[in-house]
Amino acid sequence: MEEGQVSEKRSSSKDLAERVRAESKETWRIAFPSMLTKICLFGMVVVTQAFIGRIGELELAAYSLIQIITVRFGQGTLVGMSSATETLCGQAFGAKQHHMMGIYLQKSWIINFITATLLLPVFIFSNQIFKLIGQKADISDKAGTIALWFIPYLYSFVFNQSIQKYLQTQLKNMIVGWLSVIAILLHLVLSWIFVAKLNLGVSGAMGSLIISIWFIVIGDFVYIFGGWCPNTWNGFTFTAFSDLWPIFKLSVSSGVMLCLELWYFAILVLLAGYMKNATIAISAFSICVNLTTWDYNLCLGFLSSTSVRTANELGRGDAKATKIAIKVNLATSVSIGVVFWIICLAFGHKIAYLFTSKEEVAKYVSTLSLLLAFSVLLNSFQAVLSGAAIGAGRQSTVAYVNIFCYYVVGLPLGVLLGFVLHLHVKGIWIGMIVGVLLQVSVLGYITSTTNWDEQVKKASQRLNRYYKPSEESNGKCAEETVNA
Repeated sequence: MEEGQVSEKRSSSKDLAERVRAESKETWRIAFPSMLTKICLFGMVVVTQAFIGRIGELELAAYSLIQIITVRFGQGTLVGMSSATETLCGQAFGAKQHHMMGIYLQKSWIINFITATLLLPVFIFSNQIFKLIGQKADISDKAGTIALWFIPYLYSFVFNQSIQKYLQTQLKNMIVGWLSVIAILLHLVLSWIFVAKLNLGVSGAMGSLIISIWFIVIGDFVYIFGGWCPNTWNGFTFTAFSDLWPIFKLSVSSGVMLCLELWYFAILVLLAGYMKNATIAISAFSICVNLTTWDYNLCLGFLSSTSVRTANELGRGDAKATKIAIKVNLATSVSIGVVFWIICLAFGHKIAYLFTSKEEVAKYVSTLSLLLAFSVLLNSFQAVLSGAAIGAGRQSTVAYVNIFCYYVVGLPLGVLLGFVLHLHVKGIWIGMIVGVLLQVSVLGYITSTTNWDEQVKKASQRLNRYYKPSEESNGKCAEETVNA
């Protein structure tokens, strides 16, 4: 009897180890191309910033202002709203409702296009907006000009992000990764030609960015329309215009969820500008924010992997596999987070020299290295827990959690520590970390106490609500009726 139980336990352990190994393989199959894509997209913005920095300080300041506030606002909104596509397409793929994925993609395009158009005034009137919040007139005027160049960039995200979600939910996102690598290389070459050789200035740098970002979109179109997604793309259909409202609500909650995170960091950078010795404070804090952004782009790969695997397994109706997927992603992400945490602690006093040669700024960054290390570590938890919520379609829950943790707790605490208790940038950042730590704790509790069998039922109800028979299946039904 005991030998039989031992044998059964060994068999069970072996089966679990095999499932974990298979899940780890699926994790990296989704996460790596997603990391590659996000790093390349962010890298293109950084490359543009580097070439504009060669033009002049005024242009660099204006570009930084637009990029940190206006572009982050618009891009974050569209990226967030596209996560609804990740939920629906992921669950549809798991449920083998393949033809619905193309319909969800088209719905996302419609909703994103309307959203981007509504965001246009922010870019068109950015000059006046920046003057209204107290920015210098010369920087505001230049920023207003650069903002107009970002409008085609904004509309590229109407298609770019939703296509990426659509492809990665069916494990075909490697094509987006390769297109992104080619695009950033193209961007480097074009920027060098337009700015360094032809002296086209800001127009050349921004023109290169627009060409490169739309290269990815056109490549995605060729891949989808060219027949490489035969099961999930059946052409354009008017069905995409039906039942938009419930999907719009899910998209809005997704957009709010992500934007609340992106705005949080942008507001903290703005607050640093009101400190004494603001130039050094902003420079040091911006370096740290850039480092956490690079790390967060890596973590977003695990966010994508977790959301896709969660959605796939919920759509398939397997609650146990859903829990394994979340645990494997969390263990992998946190392991990498610990490595970067150690690197930040070990090299925190030297890391600033990658971005600046100014001794005073570098010393300021070194005093923030401990906070930087813990921000990096928290990113690895935050991404996976947010991904699990997206996969289950619980974006609105995360949005409420973000509002409370970031804006009711983190931001006021940062202001109190930074300005009232005179801890300056450290105080602001401590408040930020407390907000993120609280968010991770709440999301961790929600995820660990979730009844995933109940989430399977909700996923099934959601898919059945939006389900439309394919034209092929309609044709078969009609044929069967005639034969009868």
